[in-house]
Amino acid sequence: MTGTLNEQAKGVYAICVTPFTDSETVDLESTRSMIDFYLEKGCSGLTLLGIMGEAPKLTAEEARLFVKTAVEATAGRVPLVVGVSSGGLASLRELALDVMALGVAGVMVAPPGHLRSDDQIYGYYESVAEALGPSIPFVLQDYPLITGVQIPVQVIARLIDAIPTCVMVKHEDWPGLNKISALRKREADHDLRRVSILVGNGGLFLPDELTRGADGAMTGFAYPEMMVDVVAAHSRGEVALAHDIFDAYLPLARYEQQPGIGLAVRKHILAQRGAITSPAMRKPRQLLNAFDLKDIAFLVDRQARYLERID
Repeated sequence: MTGTLNEQAKGVYAICVTPFTDSETVDLESTRSMIDFYLEKGCSGLTLLGIMGEAPKLTAEEARLFVKTAVEATAGRVPLVVGVSSGGLASLRELALDVMALGVAGVMVAPPGHLRSDDQIYGYYESVAEALGPSIPFVLQDYPLITGVQIPVQVIARLIDAIPTCVMVKHEDWPGLNKISALRKREADHDLRRVSILVGNGGLFLPDELTRGADGAMTGFAYPEMMVDVVAAHSRGEVALAHDIFDAYLPLARYEQQPGIGLAVRKHILAQRGAITSPAMRKPRQLLNAFDLKDIAFLVDRQARYLERID
C-alpha cells in the first residue's frame, strides 16, 4: 500500500478525466478501465478532480463515489492525489477529510481568484493548512493562467518554510522555467526545504522543466506514455533522446492544450484508445466538429509515423 504524499514524489502523476456515459452520468466502469490504462502506461501516481477533471460539475456524493471507485481500482499500486479546491475552507476541509479517509495520499489546492497581494496568498494557504490539520499533505497548485493569481518565488518559499504539510508545488506558470531554477537554487544554498516539483500545462515544456530541476509531471495528455518515457530518458541522462520523444508528440499535445476544446480532444482520444467508453462531457461543454476530428486523425497518424523513425 502507498503512504501519504511526501517531498520525494517524482515521475508522472497523470491528471485523470472524469468519465461520463453518453447520458452524462458518472461512468464508474470506465473509471476502473481508465485507472488500468494509466497504470499500464507506467504512471507513478494519479490525480483526480483536477481542473481538467470537470470537478465543479459533480455533486459532493458523485465526487466521493468517483474517488472511492478510483481508490479501489488502484488497490494501493500508486498514490492518488485529489483536487479539493473550493471557494470556502469548510467545504475544502470536508472533501479533504472524506477522500483521505478513503485512502488517497494527499490533496491539491489552487488559490481562489480574488487573492492579489503576497500577504493575501500567504494568509490563504496558512488558513488551508490549519483547516486540513497536521496529517494531510497538500500540493500547492501554481496555475496563474487559469486562477489569475500570481504567486512569486518568495511567497512559495515562505509557504514551504512555514508549512511542513506543503510537500509539493504543481508548477504551471507560463513562462515559468526561471521559477523552477530559483526554487532549486534556494534549496542548493540551504535556504529552503526541498519539496517535490511536478509540472503541468499538458507537458508542453516538460524536457526543459526537467533540466531546470522538476521531478516529473502532474498533468494530463491522452498519451501519458510520452511523459513517462521523457521523464525516464531524462533521468538516465539521455537528454537528447528525451527531447526526441517529446518532439514526436508535441503537435498533438499542443493541439490538446487549446482553450475550450482541449478536454474534448483529450476525451475523444482516450475513448479511441479504449481507456474510457465515451468521450462525453457534462454540460456546459464545447463539442468537436468534423474539422476538429480530421485534425486529430491527421496528428495521431503523423505521431505514429514519427515514433517509428525514433524506434
